[in-house]
Amino acid sequence: MQKILGYMRKAIQEFDLISDGDSVAVGISGGKDSLVLLKGLALLQRFIGIDYKIVGITLDPQFNGVPGDYSSVVKMCRELGIEYHIISTHIGEIVFDVRKEAHPCSLCARMRRGALHDAAKEYGCNKIALGHHYNDAVETFIMNLFTEGRIGCFSPKSYLSRKDLTLIRPLVFAPEKEIRKAALKNNLNVVKSKCPADGHTNREKTKNFILQMEREDNGFTDRLFGAMRRANIDGWGGVNYVPKEKKD
Repeated sequence: MQKILGYMRKAIQEFDLISDGDSVAVGISGGKDSLVLLKGLALLQRFIGIDYKIVGITLDPQFNGVPGDYSSVVKMCRELGIEYHIISTHIGEIVFDVRKEAHPCSLCARMRRGALHDAAKEYGCNKIALGHHYNDAVETFIMNLFTEGRIGCFSPKSYLSRKDLTLIRPLVFAPEKEIRKAALKNNLNVVKSKCPADGHTNREKTKNFILQMEREDNGFTDRLFGAMRRANIDGWGGVNYVPKEKKD
């Protein structure tokens, strides 16, 4: 986990993600990203010099009406000494059975966000940590550009005034391949997604496009990420960002 902790510490410092007294709700889907995030935040507590609390929250969408098995996450949180809550929802039923969405990801994401925000407030948290990583950021930038015709991405840190919550993404400097390695080396028991749309989404198509571009032009991903940072797209330049003066 050393590399992951380094990436997380850099993000926390550059974007001022966590402060003394914070109570951080970690959104845990059971996938590799959220489990590595959870373990990383637990390990960082020991030496980063910031006093914060962690609360794990899983929203069970109950795809096909079947509750998910999060027993491995329960065990992990118990071992780490982390408060953990599983919230049963009808998100899977609403998205796939009632609404029968042709493109379900958008509605599903909105419903999960709302439920997670409410749960974080219920359990006394002022921040929510999400497991989005370096590759997610580049993919989102590409999707916004090609699908919506706009330049933008999610932010490493964003304040939700209506809920008085701050969203943070401590893994944004961590490449997906390093997260995958960390999950394997630390024997994290990933909960396999049962989403019917898994592997058939616009994000998956974008991921494959970027992989193809990377094969043809090594460094493609890094250059996109660097451009986002240099232009300070949605706060990616960091809290100490200073725009370069334009040349005459």
